[in-house]
Amino acid sequence: MGTNLTFGQRLSAGFAVIVLLTIATGVVSVLALRNVVESKDEVITVEAATVTEAEVLRAAVERKGGAHRGFLLTREERFVTTAMEARAKFAATIALIQPNLRTAEARGALETIVQLENDHEQAAAAVIALRRGDIAVDVVANAFEERVIGKRDQLDTAILGLLTSQRLRLDASRIAATQTASDATTLVIVFVGIALLLGIVLAIWLTRSLGRQIGTAVSLVQSSSAELQAAANQQATGAKEQSTAMNEISMTITELLATSRQISDSAQRVAQIAAQTATSARAGDGTVDKANDSIGGIRRQVDLVVNHMLALGKKSQEIGAVLDLVSELAEQTNILAINATIEAAGAGDAGKRFAVVADEIRKLADRVGGSTKQIRTLIDDVRGAVNTTVMATETGSKAVDSGSKQFGEVAAAFRQIAGLVSTTTEAAREIELSTKQQTTAVEQVNVAIASVAQATKETEASSGQTLITASQLANLSKDLSRLVQPQNLR
Repeated sequence: MGTNLTFGQRLSAGFAVIVLLTIATGVVSVLALRNVVESKDEVITVEAATVTEAEVLRAAVERKGGAHRGFLLTREERFVTTAMEARAKFAATIALIQPNLRTAEARGALETIVQLENDHEQAAAAVIALRRGDIAVDVVANAFEERVIGKRDQLDTAILGLLTSQRLRLDASRIAATQTASDATTLVIVFVGIALLLGIVLAIWLTRSLGRQIGTAVSLVQSSSAELQAAANQQATGAKEQSTAMNEISMTITELLATSRQISDSAQRVAQIAAQTATSARAGDGTVDKANDSIGGIRRQVDLVVNHMLALGKKSQEIGAVLDLVSELAEQTNILAINATIEAAGAGDAGKRFAVVADEIRKLADRVGGSTKQIRTLIDDVRGAVNTTVMATETGSKAVDSGSKQFGEVAAAFRQIAGLVSTTTEAAREIELSTKQQTTAVEQVNVAIASVAQATKETEASSGQTLITASQLANLSKDLSRLVQPQNLR
């Protein structure tokens, strides 16, 4: 039946047996350790606690006896309180010890201690009552020795007997726990030895059976690895040649793609420059039209200024005529004022006031005459300035007409430039579109070549890896053959 098992099945069976042995060893170890721990816990929590509480009983009895003596000596009630507290501690300790006693003898001893403590307490209470009365101290002392000390000795003896028996039980429990631990250790060692022996036997069996099976497989692997190595050599050589050719093609396509992209970028820049030039030409044409319109406006403003200047000249002439009339009126007023002065002088005292008025009128007439002369001078200056301005505006009008003609010629030149730039832009766009189509086609070819080159590289790498794997497989088969050869010889 064992010869029908496969390699994996044999390993699984051996591993399963080892796992079972490990689990069994662990279970035995856990059970033994749990038994040891329970024994130790019983010793620590039960026996040792009982011994400790018995010591507490002794201390409580000692404290109560000391409180009794203190009261008998001093008659202070605080010692009675101390004795009551000690007795309460005694009762509490009895309650703790009682559940931990495992034998009838120990429980009987504890009941005896409780009874002796009650007797002792009654005797002490009687002596304390004597001390509280008017009884002499000597009588109280004798009563204390006769009634209380004997009870106290019996109580101490009973507590000491319980303490001694519990100590002996504690020592016995410790010895038993130690023996249990020793037995558990021996059991674990024996079980581990059995598991180790079974593991060694299983390892020897697996080594021999698997060695024979591996030897048969190694011979097949050696023949297969030799064939695989030869095929891998041929495949690697062909893949390397194909990879070299594809690298050269890929480099050529890459250079062609770079050239196409450069042409496309140049055509795109030319188209952009042409578009910018056309935009600038159109903007210049608009600017020239605006300037021409501005010159027309300037010409109209100049004509308007000339007309205003001519009208100003006419108005100045009219002002001159008015000034002549005013000057004539001033002279006549002056003559009248002189005549009025003469007449006022002939009238005597009655004409003095009139003479003063006439004199003032004459002075006013002189001032008006002087002002008219100044105004006439200013009007003459205005007439000269108006004539000069009219001549200058006529010259500017002629210059504006000449500039308007030149701006018309410039506008025509800008329109011609815009038409030529539009033609250049269309040609550049056609070149850009053609180069983009060419670049796209070259990129598709480049992607295809790159895919083929990548596949070739992967094939070459795979061939190299296959060759390495075949070599490693051949070496491994040789190593396995050397390992399993002694098994086959057996």
